Amino acid sequence: MKNKKIIFFFLILGMIASCMLIFQYFLSMEGLENIKTSDRIAVWTVTAVLLIYYLNIGSKPQLVPSILSIEKENNRDKDKPNISFKDVAGLEEIKEELQETIDFINNSHKYKSMGAKIPKGILFYGPPGTGKTLLAKAVAGETNSNFLYASGSEFVEKYVGVGAKRVRTLFEKAKKDSPSIIFIDEIDAIGTKRNLESNNEKDQTLNQLLVELDGFNTDETVIIIGATNRLDLLDEALLRPGRFDRHIYIGNPNTSAREKILEVHTNNKPLDRNINIPELAKKTTGLSGAQLANIANEAAIIAVRNKKNVISISEFDAAIERVIAGLELKNPNVLIEEKRTVAIHEAGHALVSKILNIDVIQKISIIPRGQALGYVLKFPDEERYLLTRRELENKIVCLLAGRAAEKIVFNEVTTGAKDDLAKATNIAMEMVCSYGMSSMGTLALDETYIRYNYDKIRLEIKNITDKAYKHSIRIIQDNLDMLHKIAGLLMENETIDSEELDQIFKDMNMPDYAT
Repeated sequence: MKNKKIIFFFLILGMIASCMLIFQYFLSMEGLENIKTSDRIAVWTVTAVLLIYYLNIGSKPQLVPSILSIEKENNRDKDKPNISFKDVAGLEEIKEELQETIDFINNSHKYKSMGAKIPKGILFYGPPGTGKTLLAKAVAGETNSNFLYASGSEFVEKYVGVGAKRVRTLFEKAKKDSPSIIFIDEIDAIGTKRNLESNNEKDQTLNQLLVELDGFNTDETVIIIGATNRLDLLDEALLRPGRFDRHIYIGNPNTSAREKILEVHTNNKPLDRNINIPELAKKTTGLSGAQLANIANEAAIIAVRNKKNVISISEFDAAIERVIAGLELKNPNVLIEEKRTVAIHEAGHALVSKILNIDVIQKISIIPRGQALGYVLKFPDEERYLLTRRELENKIVCLLAGRAAEKIVFNEVTTGAKDDLAKATNIAMEMVCSYGMSSMGTLALDETYIRYNYDKIRLEIKNITDKAYKHSIRIIQDNLDMLHKIAGLLMENETIDSEELDQIFKDMNMPDYAT
């Protein structure tokens, strides 16, 4: 604004001077008759340049964001990914489900002759890192379609109308370059539920998206694929058939899927001949495809760091610990009293997990990683989809065993059980609110009921965790010598693997507390 005022000032002076020189031709004005013609032309030229420059500045409103005057064009070139379903491992059922959509794009005449319409939208939902973006690219690659990527946050702007205009621009480009795949990642950024109190820019952007989804021409082969981690946040109008016709859940891979994913991410790496991919798949239960890829990459980095030519099982074990537990602290400043407390705490977890047969313990460590001073690395002995009430209660018992061991040995508790308490509380809350596994009966409680009856629910949760805590106290008291033996070995070696733990239990009769 300051520069504009300065230019305006000089422009006024130039116009006054120019007018005086013009009038001098018609009226004799003293002092101006000796001015040369070249000087006159120079004054007029400078004045004309200032006038043109000032008008150009004035054509750009300064109180309106520049994004409204010049629409932000999508600077991505036409992208036809070279990724196919061969590059996507472990999602066989989902790939089979998508084959119809791919066949419709490639052979649309078959379906049109039967009166079938192509699905307008496909919604991928599930936890992060499970391959939703990769699948969308693979669909585009299989159909040789243009792939237009957009993030939900790109449509969210402070100024009204910008997001809606971007949606229109994106869909116009897709129709122009059809066949096209529009992929909107994190669609919950613009697709959240509307309410009576909101009428903001995000709602207008969502309205425009709904209009575009409805307004597709049957002659144009354009498919929109959305991805979200929070399906529950999306507006019902967005989820209905005719917009997102198919909802496909993409969860964490099972054992066989993890094997295939690990094979894909290790096929270009020099592996030791003793590497057993199925065993690695068992050790990584519950991890996503992105985490598995990270583990394979971390193992390669660790092998280079150790100056090895091949990747052995030790590198993979270190990579799994790095991804799950965090970065190992090389020179931790931990007091000897704290180290002994951590050893007792982790020994309590391991002892109760072993006795109750909850998961397979792979490693116990008191080497600090991330924010944890110690950890127990374990994995299920088999893939489970359903858990009984007793199994959930036993999981809570194992989580509270570290705190119980501290209480029994030191007659005191520490802050080290913070994460254990949070996990135990979450399991108990699910038992009460979602699974109907409490004295409140066979009820699934919604958020409204929970909000207005939290005191009653809190007492139910407390009853479950208190019962589990007493159970863990009893197990540790009955096996106190074994607890001290595990903790002593941890203090000496800092880590215990599954074979060493089995050796401790080898000559002892293990009581069955599971019943």
